[in-house]
Amino acid sequence: MSVGKTPVLSGWTTRRWLQTGVAVSLVVLTLLGITGAWVLGRTTQLSEQLVDVRSPALTTSIRLESALLNQETGIRGYGLTGVPEFLEPYRQGIAEQDRSVSSLTELLAGDSDGLRDLAAVQEAITAWQEEIARPLAAAPPAQAQELGATRSGPAKARFDELRTAMAAQQEALRTARADARADLFETMRLRNAVFAAISLVILALAVLVFEGLRRGVTTPLGRLAGDARRVAGGEFEHTITPSGPADLRQLGAEIESMRQRLLSELAFTEQARVRLDAQAADLRRSNAELEQFAYVASHDLQEPLRKVSSFTQLLQRRYGSQLDEKADQYIAFAVDGANRMQVLINDLLDFSRVGRVHAKHTPVDLDKVVDQTLASLSVGIEEAGAEITHEPLPTLTADPTQMGMLWQNLIGNAVKFRRPGLPPRIHIGAEREGELWRFTVTDNGIGISAEYAEKVFVIFQRLHTKDAYSGTGIGLAMCKKIVEFHGGHIGIDNGHTDGTRIVFTLADRTETVSDAPAEDEPAAVAPAPERTP
Repeated sequence: MSVGKTPVLSGWTTRRWLQTGVAVSLVVLTLLGITGAWVLGRTTQLSEQLVDVRSPALTTSIRLESALLNQETGIRGYGLTGVPEFLEPYRQGIAEQDRSVSSLTELLAGDSDGLRDLAAVQEAITAWQEEIARPLAAAPPAQAQELGATRSGPAKARFDELRTAMAAQQEALRTARADARADLFETMRLRNAVFAAISLVILALAVLVFEGLRRGVTTPLGRLAGDARRVAGGEFEHTITPSGPADLRQLGAEIESMRQRLLSELAFTEQARVRLDAQAADLRRSNAELEQFAYVASHDLQEPLRKVSSFTQLLQRRYGSQLDEKADQYIAFAVDGANRMQVLINDLLDFSRVGRVHAKHTPVDLDKVVDQTLASLSVGIEEAGAEITHEPLPTLTADPTQMGMLWQNLIGNAVKFRRPGLPPRIHIGAEREGELWRFTVTDNGIGISAEYAEKVFVIFQRLHTKDAYSGTGIGLAMCKKIVEFHGGHIGIDNGHTDGTRIVFTLADRTETVSDAPAEDEPAAVAPAPERTP
């Protein structure tokens, strides 16, 4: 069953090899079974011939001879004495003779030689009985002695002929029985040899099947499995060499093709990793530069602004009586511009720090955060006469500083962008949505048109002038950045028309996420709340 090297056999699959091997084995076993059945049948036939024919025929012939001897003894005694009682063995012998002859006729049916010998015996019996036994048995007792004396010579000669015929028959039967026994023994030896050959052939077939499976299936599969383990263990350069039947070679070729594709993918992945490492290095460098910029913006840039504001105000106080109304207006513009510039710088710093500086996730009770936010906005809330309610809020794993900035911007915007003459009514809702929490901040303010629903979350985008509503245009952009950093999304519910409803989701993070190392600096102050696109 091992794979051949000719072009025809090399294309055979494992199934075809198995089918051919099983077919050949069945043919051989069938031939051996037929031979074994014939030998068993022959052995049984010879055994039956010996037991049921040859031996009983010889035994019956011996009984026939005994019956004839009984007849001869009775006739001879009656001829010597004339006593009728001597005829009883003769009559019994006649009956036994008939039974024996009938039995021999059945046993020797189909045996021409045996029937010929039986016919010779019957002729001798008939001749002896007609010439000697029957006339003497029919004679009266008074004449029996005289008749026996006159026929004693012929009687002896006829009976000797009978004995000779019987001896020839028995010798033939003994020879036939010996021949049958010899045939039986010879057939038994042949039977033993055939069964021994069957055993050897079965053993040879088993060895061939085992060796064929080992060479054609298990060894190629083991070699293929070993190659696959080496590749799986990290030796991606190791070549898989297919062997065995055609289907196993095809399987090996497919695994080799997969290894080559995997090697190509690994090379591409390695190149991508190198590029990613380079990009990460660039990102770290960019972050360092951004940190440097943040430091400069928070210290060096604000110092000139403070000087401009301070000296302008000092100029107004010292020379205010010497300046006209136009000059006072210009000084107010300069002071306001410097102050707004400081607020803008602080807001930009806070916006840039989201996800970098304040990124320590801990369990945060949002009820407490909202209460703290309301306390920090209490002055504006009292001035506006706002009424703020909220449902029970969950405790999430989040950054506490960013949560404070988020709520301060959302609630501050809801208070600031109120309708003139109408006290603000603000409600905060929360409900679970799968793995996220969904929050809503609903107010009865001036609202946001659907066309600006996306624009309001873009940095520096405003829907109103600074004279109408103060602010820098960063608040909602910062809210979006905080929400997305915590795995959620934020948007405007356009279905709510009586004011504004901001909807956002937050993920309940159970692990601490830190995209950049936190810096040892004070927590950022939330920028001035505003609703700006």
